[in-house]
Amino acid sequence: MGRRNGIMSNQLKEEIAKELGFYDTVQQEGWGGIRARDAGNMVKRAIEMAQSHLADSQTK
Repeated sequence: MGRRNGIMSNQLKEEIAKELGFYDTVQQEGWGGIRARDAGNMVKRAIEMAQSHLADSQTK
């Protein structure tokens, strides 16, 4: 079996990394080069985005 893909698409991860200001690190060192704090903030931001999307879809 191949490696399981993550829940977030690469495009979404890159978008959040750019927003949070550590995309340059990802480009230079890969995802393993980011700090734990940045990874946590990325997950937190993805959750906020998902909750916002859910709220929007429920009001329509």
